[in-house]
Amino acid sequence: MADAEPMLVPAPGGEKRACPALEGKVAHSTKRPRVQKDENNGGGHSHKPAQDEAEETEPLEEEDGEGVGLGSGEAFAEMMKHGLTELDVGILKFVSEHKGFSGILKERYSDFVVHEVNKEGKTVWLDDLSVPEEAEEASVAEQPGSEVFTEEQKHELEQLQLFKNKEGNVSIEVADDTKEKRTLVHKAVKTLYPGLETKTEEREGKKFIVAYHAAGQKALAAPRKHSWPKSRGAFCHFVLYKENKDTMEAINVLSKFLRMRPNVFSYMGTKDKRAITVQEIAVLKVTAERLSHLNKCLNNFKLGNFCYKKHPLKLGELQGNHFTVVIRNITGTDDQVQQAMTSLRETGFINYYGMQRFGTTAVPTHQVGKAILQDNWNEVIDLILKPRPGAEKGYMVKCREEWAQSQDPEAALKKLPVKRCVEGQLLRGLSMYGKKNIITAFAMIPRNNRLMYIHSYQSFMWNTMVSRRIEAFGLKAVEGDLVLRGGTAFVLSAAEAETHSIQDVVMPLPGFDVIYPTHHVGKGYREKLSADNLDIDNMRHRVRDYSLAGAYRRILIKPSDVNWEVINYDDPRISLVHTDVEKLEDQPPPVFNKEGKYRALRMEFSLPPSTYATMAIREVLKMDTSIKNQTQLNTTWLN
Repeated sequence: MADAEPMLVPAPGGEKRACPALEGKVAHSTKRPRVQKDENNGGGHSHKPAQDEAEETEPLEEEDGEGVGLGSGEAFAEMMKHGLTELDVGILKFVSEHKGFSGILKERYSDFVVHEVNKEGKTVWLDDLSVPEEAEEASVAEQPGSEVFTEEQKHELEQLQLFKNKEGNVSIEVADDTKEKRTLVHKAVKTLYPGLETKTEEREGKKFIVAYHAAGQKALAAPRKHSWPKSRGAFCHFVLYKENKDTMEAINVLSKFLRMRPNVFSYMGTKDKRAITVQEIAVLKVTAERLSHLNKCLNNFKLGNFCYKKHPLKLGELQGNHFTVVIRNITGTDDQVQQAMTSLRETGFINYYGMQRFGTTAVPTHQVGKAILQDNWNEVIDLILKPRPGAEKGYMVKCREEWAQSQDPEAALKKLPVKRCVEGQLLRGLSMYGKKNIITAFAMIPRNNRLMYIHSYQSFMWNTMVSRRIEAFGLKAVEGDLVLRGGTAFVLSAAEAETHSIQDVVMPLPGFDVIYPTHHVGKGYREKLSADNLDIDNMRHRVRDYSLAGAYRRILIKPSDVNWEVINYDDPRISLVHTDVEKLEDQPPPVFNKEGKYRALRMEFSLPPSTYATMAIREVLKMDTSIKNQTQLNTTWLN
């Protein structure tokens, strides 16, 4: 959603790329104005996702093209014919003067690599899989070792843990039948093979410890308490490397293997799904050794760089993200690339909200947000539930058709095999509270997802007004512009404008606690909101959650650590990035054919939180980065 960068191109057929080492294995309203600081990787929502909501609800279909879940590239391309373009969401202007060129972004998820930049300003890398020495010493004293089992038992337990025999179990006879020996075996299984549970059974007068897969509520139950050294920090910090998985999906997987609830984990930001991402995670009172054992049974994840600290991580603590991006099949000359990347490094790009903010379907999220702010609840329901053009899962099409014909929420709900999606939550609310209590019914959708709609409308307004600002005044500060001093916005006088640059200028997201530019573009906010039947002087909503305080956002962002190279290659499926895991395993970097028939631009840059890497890439290419456009490019090239 960084901060969650949009999934721009679903490569037909998908990319089957597991962690190399695992190949073949089983796989509330804001009170005060602020400088906008979204917490996820590239510009998602600034509110912390509730852990329980993350478990209960599937991602909004509008948030991520992956959520559509269509079975083929052709079906996705069909749906994208009805998707949004940049023009639809106010993304209109460029700041550079070079001639643009085309290219394909995220043809493979490994073409988009994100490394978190932590609060100390250091880029987070996975470069050490070892367990800290002090952790090893403590674990020897606290936990049983593998000497409890025979080699055959170890193999059987590992196969069971790796889901090779998910419905089965492993029985371990306790020859020396004492309570102490049984306790030792129980502890050894739970420690060395996370995700397995044990029980004691008696068969023909003999005692057996039976290991089996934890399931249901028991799998998420709090772990048994073990002694924890007072000298050791309560939180184990580690680096999570993941491929083609979003952060919450990864947290939920770790939680189930460790038999813990997701809220024991903390992190500084959520990262994109269709990418390779590296970020820091902290977990309460879980040893590094126990986490390290997960590496042998996790698919598309790697855990490492373990250390103990006294504090958890907090959303927003990161300083940004470092991106390595591959644009394939570029048409630009070397001179064009040089001019484009030099402009990005020296001037930057317009800090637009990227396409991900507005959804991928024929019903943009900002339209739903506008209806919420208008207090037009029938429109809200209609936008979310009505039939829409483009390919969708068959059961979703039937659900929408049923709603359109009968307006019966229970009948429509029966068409949904998966009821945790937004449509399912809304229909459940309507069946419980009726259409006379739509606001209450709508509240069945998790709060974070509901707020996403109104934030999307704010983002649409910001994009639109910034395009007008650039069109009117270009890349210089002018009288009437806004700048921040100590977090407070001030209007520039003509004299002050001479001493400020466009890098200092901010524009407001509409709300009840912001001021607006005093030039004619600033006055355009009132006109635009009025055209949408909204009052700029009354941005408070009768439902407190939907009251908009507003925020300020910089017009221009200049990336740091900008580097690039043009690569020639022959195989369009070859990886063009040397990953952290490949380096750990001493795998050689990709070898390129200088005479290759394809050309790619591999670029690196760092961005602060709340900025979209795709908008930086857009400035380089000078082309539409919407999924609709990129899908068309991808389909043309691959076919």
